[in-house]
Amino acid sequence: MDAYTVRQFHPKDAVFEIDVPASKSLLNRALILAAFGNGEVFLACGSFAEDTRSLLGCLSALGIRVQEESGGLRVIGCGGNIPNRRAELYVGSAGTAARFLTAALAFLGGEYHMRASVQMEQRPMELLAVLEEAGITVEYEKRSRHFPFILRSDGLQKDFLTVNTDLSTQYASGILLAAAVSRPVTLCLTGSRTHGSYIAMTLAMLHAFGARWTREGNTLSIAPAQHSPARMEIEGDLSGACYFYALALLFSTKVRVRHIHADTLQGDRKFLTLLADRGVKFTDSESGLCADGSKIRTYKGFCENMKDYSDQALTAAALAPFADSPTRITGIGHIRHQECDRICAIAANLSALGVPVAEEEDGVSISPAPVRSGTIRSFGDHRVAMAFALIGLKTGGVTILDPLCCRKTFDNFFAILDDITQ
Repeated sequence: MDAYTVRQFHPKDAVFEIDVPASKSLLNRALILAAFGNGEVFLACGSFAEDTRSLLGCLSALGIRVQEESGGLRVIGCGGNIPNRRAELYVGSAGTAARFLTAALAFLGGEYHMRASVQMEQRPMELLAVLEEAGITVEYEKRSRHFPFILRSDGLQKDFLTVNTDLSTQYASGILLAAAVSRPVTLCLTGSRTHGSYIAMTLAMLHAFGARWTREGNTLSIAPAQHSPARMEIEGDLSGACYFYALALLFSTKVRVRHIHADTLQGDRKFLTLLADRGVKFTDSESGLCADGSKIRTYKGFCENMKDYSDQALTAAALAPFADSPTRITGIGHIRHQECDRICAIAANLSALGVPVAEEEDGVSISPAPVRSGTIRSFGDHRVAMAFALIGLKTGGVTILDPLCCRKTFDNFFAILDDITQ
């Protein structure tokens, strides 16, 4: 499918319910901890998307046993002894697989030819600079500190590492996960996101898998886990769920997403606070978290620093034209270096729909305006495609180019749109 024209959404049910895939942030962290840890783990996760399949392909190439079963994945941990210590691995466009796997392999040792999609080859891997400073050998095939490369390691020997969190907290998370399955390490965090929500998620996962950690200021000390838990429940993907929770605000309706709950570990829970500030009421139940916007008639724009939940900057930008006051999103300069330059994508696509927008170095300003019909360029970025579909649901007349890029994290996103707009 080269393009998808979004039909207008007219809510019919008192509450409409949907399922989302497993959180790839949680699932891919759990897979690293389970695959390189000790023992057998069942990860109860339901469906999962392309990013997780990329990681599963790499684990298979390493000789690690992962069985897909009804309701989840059964992982037989290798206890830090990788069966295939010389392997060619393809991470596709999965940032979590690229960062987490590279760190784990550097810590555990071996020789690995690391390849990626053309899109991932454009994204810097500053983690490699940290590993090189620690004595790991990296041979680059194209650009320094980018995929593809050959990683050679006899196992990490340094006890103290430093990582900057400005560009991506996944570098820090990769080292924390690697330490939990290999050897004690002390990690000093620098930059502006040293207490970021995804670092907190990683630490919670380490605890769940039995690794011990302490923190003093921005310095973390990690001791490996002795044995993995027998079972772990993986939440649904809150990042994907947020597109549907946004409909509660946009359409004054009720939305329940199954397998999402109020006590979620996922950082995008802060976006739910933005919705709540505009009148959306959230109630939790055994089946999932429900967003009720049925009492809302208008809502204010988003003047927010979204540094710590920047995946939802695109969602806020898509809601901005329909607000009753301007929007200014700041703190998101790092999203210029993700699957695409997301700030540029926001500006280009809103302009194409006739919405006044000003691009800033680390953010964007948007004025409410009538939206005209137009074509959205996804730039091969799943979040661009899914966020801008919200505008089409509101107005109709919006066509998304390359919609299937959403398979990276949400295989059936546009199939769900077909269902709810029939």
